[in-house]
Amino acid sequence: MIKPRECHLNDDMLSCCEMMRPMDRVESRCHLDWWANSVTLLASVEIAVVIAAADTGWAAEGCLISDDQEERDGFAFLCDMDPVFILRFDDESTITVTVHPPADNRRFVLTEYTGPAHRPINHRVTI
Repeated sequence: MIKPRECHLNDDMLSCCEMMRPMDRVESRCHLDWWANSVTLLASVEIAVVIAAADTGWAAEGCLISDDQEERDGFAFLCDMDPVFILRFDDESTITVTVHPPADNRRFVLTEYTGPAHRPINHRVTI
């Protein structure tokens, strides 16, 4: 099995796209993957993302492709539990991002996650 290569949008993706044609913006469909641990992919949602060059490197905004309310609710639940996802492109390149969703969970902002690779998650569900 080939391990997906990791990339950093401010280095690899934007410069790669600039080589193809001059631009300061990339629009793509990709997936946000939420991993429960290093071997368990708990959820994957398809999104549309716009990545643009910014003074600090890059800025990204996304939205869920699906209009299914159950999928939107599940996405909101995961963002509430831990907003760190793996942004996965069609070529299997990835970057770890933090999702900053608004109240309606339609459009959201993505920022590069710079925290520790392993972190505890404390979330309690009251029934």
